[in-house]
Amino acid sequence: MFLKTSFTTLIVGVFVVYVLHTCWVMYGIVYTKPCDSPKGDNCITPFLAGNPKLQLSIYASVKPSAEGGHTLIHREENFDVNSKFERIVNVSLPKKTRNNGTLYGLIFVHQAGLNPWQDPRQVHLVAQLTTYMVPKPPEISLISGEDQTLDEKQEEQKKTKRDGKPAAGTGAKGGTSASSDHPVSHWRSRLTLNIVGDHFLFDREYLPSDVHRYLRVFQNGKKMVYLPLLFVDELSNRVKDLVEINSTSTELPLTVSYDSISLGRLRFWIHMQDAVYSLQQFGFTEKDADEIKGIFVDTNLYFLALTFFVAAFHLLFDFLAFKNDISFWKQKKSMVGMSSKAVLWRCFSTIVIFLYLFDEQTSLLVLIPAGIGSIIEVWKVKKAFKIQVVWKGGKPTFVFGKLDESERRTEEYDTLAMKYLSYLLYPLCIGGAVYALVFLRYKSWYSWLINSLVNGVYAFGFLFMLPQLFVNYKLKSVAHLPWKAFMYKAFNTFIDDVFAFIITMPTSHRLACFRDDVVFLIYLYQRWLYPVDRTRVNEYGISYDEKPKEKTHKD
Repeated sequence: MFLKTSFTTLIVGVFVVYVLHTCWVMYGIVYTKPCDSPKGDNCITPFLAGNPKLQLSIYASVKPSAEGGHTLIHREENFDVNSKFERIVNVSLPKKTRNNGTLYGLIFVHQAGLNPWQDPRQVHLVAQLTTYMVPKPPEISLISGEDQTLDEKQEEQKKTKRDGKPAAGTGAKGGTSASSDHPVSHWRSRLTLNIVGDHFLFDREYLPSDVHRYLRVFQNGKKMVYLPLLFVDELSNRVKDLVEINSTSTELPLTVSYDSISLGRLRFWIHMQDAVYSLQQFGFTEKDADEIKGIFVDTNLYFLALTFFVAAFHLLFDFLAFKNDISFWKQKKSMVGMSSKAVLWRCFSTIVIFLYLFDEQTSLLVLIPAGIGSIIEVWKVKKAFKIQVVWKGGKPTFVFGKLDESERRTEEYDTLAMKYLSYLLYPLCIGGAVYALVFLRYKSWYSWLINSLVNGVYAFGFLFMLPQLFVNYKLKSVAHLPWKAFMYKAFNTFIDDVFAFIITMPTSHRLACFRDDVVFLIYLYQRWLYPVDRTRVNEYGISYDEKPKEKTHKD
């Protein structure tokens, strides 16, 4: 029985088990067993149940401890745990912080009218108000050599007239040193705080380990009472909100946001925050972690659950498409009905995207699969053009195989389609590159070249799928296509459409998801229009109606 099980069935089975296990783990995170008997000795009651008058105080300090050297930056009188608010405060930066130092925020929730340092019922947390990150390399106009656009110049002039001093963070004028590969201190312009508003009764025997480190308890007679569960949401600190600190940055704004949170969401957020922190310990930069944070910030739990299932199915279909694609090309002997120009374009586009991701210093989790995909596409080109590498005297010589009559006819249709396509494609790509060179800024000429190529791939890449449609039309057949791999990729295209609404991505990439749908629908129409002739020899040299050869035997 097990020997007859296909590899695909095994992978799907493992996938189903993985999804079910993940659902069980997620249920264990968001659900906490409450205390059954409120008057029992095992129950830990909330301090907030007594409706105490509270106060929120935030201090800034160059030391992470609560011992001296702290400055009050905000105080919220009559602090209501269930009332959402947002405040913008200006924070003075110490000289040590301006000289590439660190600044911490000490957040206290304490009883109103008492000094937080002397209140025995206070809870506090320490949050970093700064972080270190390598500054983005300066971008200049490759034509004029200027590092600012006309709109940026006008904005800086307005700010200089208004404030009487240059704007901070504007190159040498703002006191920023030349770009380097060394991390510099950046200001986190947002501080997001949460407190659990539920009056939840904890059971001492079933106390979650993730909540335990945030729990502060005290003995009140025979009862155990826990203080408010204060939480600093680090996932809300995005790279787009960071401001580079320089020697002239004497004061910077800080947005303090507060909202109550449920216990289940708090536990989920703690696990996600710990996961991001673990990735940073493994070498992930602030930019890499920011891409993961973007999935969770400003998204409700239902969208997060949908994102998980969409990502899981995307991974499954990616693997199945990869497996069937490799199997198809491994057995491919003839290029009859296949557009070799489309294969060559896919190879070129994947290499361009890989170089673009490498130039943008993208995470290795994205870069490595892109590199592997590029190698596979090069292998496909070798198979499509029947290239053989012959070594003579230590030097490689490339030998191209000959085409038969059917392949030559396919090649004629393919060349004709590319001729018509070039009339539209080349002017668009050249025009886009010239526009970017004149009006946009880049780090170098290489960066402009790669960006122009990748923009051409994203914007007009689907046009290179059209030669295959033209070949199908001329041959009145689609039997030569790898339909299993194609259908898996088609499912992934529709999954990408869902991701386009859920995940933040460049507009060009979002449009690229939808433009593939149009080509896929045309392929489906051709599949219906040109049904498979079961008497035709397929790409493996086999006819569907051909009877299998039987061994002769004696009676």
